[in-house]
Amino acid sequence: MTTTKRAATRLPFFLFRPALAAALLWTGCALAQPAPEPASGFSQKHAVEAKHFLLAAAHPLAVEAGYDLLRRGGSAIDAAVAVQMVLNLVEPQSSGIGGGAFILHYSAGDAKLSAYDGRETAPGAARADRFIGADGKPLRFLEAVVGGKSVGTPGVLRALELAHARHGRLPWAELFQPAIRIASEGFPLSPRLHRLLAWVHLAGRSEAMRRMYYQDDDTPKPVGTLLKNPALAATLRRIAVQGANAFYEGEIARDISKAVNDSLNPGDLGMDDLAHYSARAREPVCAPYRQWKVCGMPPPTSGGITVLQVLGMLQRLAPGHLPSDPVGAAHLVAESERLAYADRERYLADADFVPVPVAGLLAPEYLAGRAALVRPDQSLGHARPGTPPGAPLAELAPDESPELPSTSHMSIVDAAGNAVAMTSSIEFAFGSQQMTHGFMLNNQLTDFSFVAEKDGKLVANRIEPGKRPRSSMAPTMVFDRNGALMLVLGSAGGSAIINHVVKTLIAVLDRELDIQQAIDLPNFGSRNGPTELERSTVAESWAAPLEALGHDVRVIDMNSGVHAIQRTHQGWRGGADARREGSAKGD
Repeated sequence: MTTTKRAATRLPFFLFRPALAAALLWTGCALAQPAPEPASGFSQKHAVEAKHFLLAAAHPLAVEAGYDLLRRGGSAIDAAVAVQMVLNLVEPQSSGIGGGAFILHYSAGDAKLSAYDGRETAPGAARADRFIGADGKPLRFLEAVVGGKSVGTPGVLRALELAHARHGRLPWAELFQPAIRIASEGFPLSPRLHRLLAWVHLAGRSEAMRRMYYQDDDTPKPVGTLLKNPALAATLRRIAVQGANAFYEGEIARDISKAVNDSLNPGDLGMDDLAHYSARAREPVCAPYRQWKVCGMPPPTSGGITVLQVLGMLQRLAPGHLPSDPVGAAHLVAESERLAYADRERYLADADFVPVPVAGLLAPEYLAGRAALVRPDQSLGHARPGTPPGAPLAELAPDESPELPSTSHMSIVDAAGNAVAMTSSIEFAFGSQQMTHGFMLNNQLTDFSFVAEKDGKLVANRIEPGKRPRSSMAPTMVFDRNGALMLVLGSAGGSAIINHVVKTLIAVLDRELDIQQAIDLPNFGSRNGPTELERSTVAESWAAPLEALGHDVRVIDMNSGVHAIQRTHQGWRGGADARREGSAKGD
């Protein structure tokens, strides 16, 4: 690695605000890929053991809310609703009812895995040139993200409502009480939230956001400030009594549409878009990895398929187990990831709108051919997409969407053995910076490709009315050869979510580490560009030998948010990512 590359990453990202603007100014060329949120330190966590039930999520108050419901006999999805409502309040930069979610649910009674898609949709008025400027060039990211133009129809509540109707045990209204209480009584503003408020300090944010989180001099309210959100408490009371319709119809829907259309950068989300939104029950995608079965979400997220592709190639590159040499293992993982990301950029999008060759991308013979491209002594550099069985006849152009989702993940197992892996997001930190009724609105439409075609070839992930933008969210479950649930996990971290999940999976399945040890390992991987190593003594020692293999190595701060649960002989073991403020708890 050159001295220049290392020096360029010395300053913490959140302390160098000009770097925020420079890194996010997308010009249609290859995007520099910073973290969607700045790194906020590493606080050592410890694995939590439980015999009966357990959950892990991104904030202690959310964990307490879910734990209390599980202790009272609630199901995994009951706890997920409560956790998400509290996260909406205490982690507003990452997720909430103004955003979207993907939910994997395992029902222990009938050994059935279900997938629920609560991804946002493009408004009916959306057109392909949405993010093209007057000069005919794609907008820069910050020009597109702030305001109403980037807001898609939120889906979190419809997805939770659908999953709860099928798998819930406690009444819907009870699940909102912890968040209503905390919103009314207040909670202390955390150092992480304070840091993010200082980092994302953008013109065009709504007055409601400014009043909620900033002082008169426009600096963030101090750490420890008791933050109350009576507007959100009122919103949640309505939803608790009336169901999700209270959000998608009537006053709240009118005000969402108004906030979008009256913002500095107006959008076109209408009340009809909200009224007609529906969550989708979809078939999970599963594939073998050694003696296990690994399952994830299908499109419109790319997370499930891409994780399975990486694992499928690794199994062929290292049939018994990964090399014991960490550099050799990192080389094989990064090379498999760059091949999988190349396919992701070409083929993965909303399968309700474009043909996605899911079976072909996971076909054993196709993955064997892709794995054969990996050289043990030389990096591929930049991989090209393959041609899987069932690929569209018309050649597609690669997508270059600047996906920087601010995201949260929770993993939950209840006393009956039912489980939830749920990843939710509002895209960029604090989404579109527009707030109404106490919650932030997403900017998920910037997850679409800013250009619809290149050289006469269409981009699969182009904007179309009613379409769901591609994501990298990757809620994942792993089962043993007898069908027993072994792992529940997922992560935050933008398009690097896939790499964070892969790292955790192979650490547990190949290295036999416990879940907390696996989460704590340095993050690394490739998104078909540089090979990225998390700033740490261990990972940095890999840099020179990887460069000798031709890798373009970058040492950067990473802010994964892996929250996971692992089966043990005694019950369950939970882990929380030391890079964030979450925790695990169970009985």
